[in-house]
Amino acid sequence: MIVSLIAFLIIFSIIVISHEFGHFAIARRNGIRCLEFDIGMGPTLWHRKKGDTDFCIKALPLGGACIFDGLNGLEQEKGDLDEHAFPNAGVWSRIATTFAGPCANFIVGFIFALIIVAFCGTDLPVVQKVMDGSAAQEAGIQAGDTITSINGNSIHVYREVSLESMLNYGTQIRLTYLRDGVKNTVTLTPKYSQEDDRYYIGLQGGGQYVKCNALQVFQYGFYEAQYWFRLTYKSIGLIFSGHFSKDDVSGPVGVVKVVDDTYNEAKPYGLPAVLLSFLNIATLLSINLGVVNLLPLPALDGGRLVFMFVEVVRGKPVPPEKEGLVHLAGVIALAVLMVFVMVNDFSKFFR
Repeated sequence: MIVSLIAFLIIFSIIVISHEFGHFAIARRNGIRCLEFDIGMGPTLWHRKKGDTDFCIKALPLGGACIFDGLNGLEQEKGDLDEHAFPNAGVWSRIATTFAGPCANFIVGFIFALIIVAFCGTDLPVVQKVMDGSAAQEAGIQAGDTITSINGNSIHVYREVSLESMLNYGTQIRLTYLRDGVKNTVTLTPKYSQEDDRYYIGLQGGGQYVKCNALQVFQYGFYEAQYWFRLTYKSIGLIFSGHFSKDDVSGPVGVVKVVDDTYNEAKPYGLPAVLLSFLNIATLLSINLGVVNLLPLPALDGGRLVFMFVEVVRGKPVPPEKEGLVHLAGVIALAVLMVFVMVNDFSKFFR
């Protein structure tokens, strides 16, 4: 567990630092003053002032922050700040700075995906086996068929097929596949398994694994990152639609448990397997953080972007004290949610 905890802290720190550096780099490019760049939380262990920015390492190796001059509307009025304060920057400069954090997570996730594909190859969406009596068999799908799209979404790796099946709750599927160079489209409805309490298309196997050349590494590295992006936003959609329960959501404690399970499974295969498995988790977490931060909720980057786009439409900003109160409420709600998720994560260990 100690190894897994250290691995989690390293992974989480890389992801958070890249997120905050994305904000910082674009802010500097647009002349916005950053007062403090924090790595971690809590009391300051070390700091160094460079220009207008105080770079700090905090005691708790969780999280981070990029604190811009005048960002909190509750503290100062816009007129009390100079042209390098965040509120006085142009609206598109503020939009770019805010979006840069999640964008950095997507870039880092893509880089991780490139490394994974370079070493492991990819899983082409080629059907290995069709279950007897399944919806896929009734639709005429056969082993060797290559699935190219589901419900209009292009399919590039087999895990996207598994994702569509896993997140289906009995709704009809329009599936396109290639057989001997000929494209065919069928419509099928996944069948419910009472034993597993889920719906199945009826395909077995994990696709056809192939090694990638240099150009394919970039192509399938993008598809790898796209898969995790789709998994994240579709999972969030199912949470809001009530298909997932509280036990399907995990915070830092739950992620440490996942890292520990992954470490124990990969350890017998040697250090390269362990590192690549950790990199796979890092890819998911980085893209996950990018997507979640773009949700239009107070205190998140997406919530701030909503106010900025309202400003673009209105031609003037929302009063900073009102926006500050909304984000403050969001911070409180987020803190309550984090405590709930953490308590729920701990409770799973004692069931």
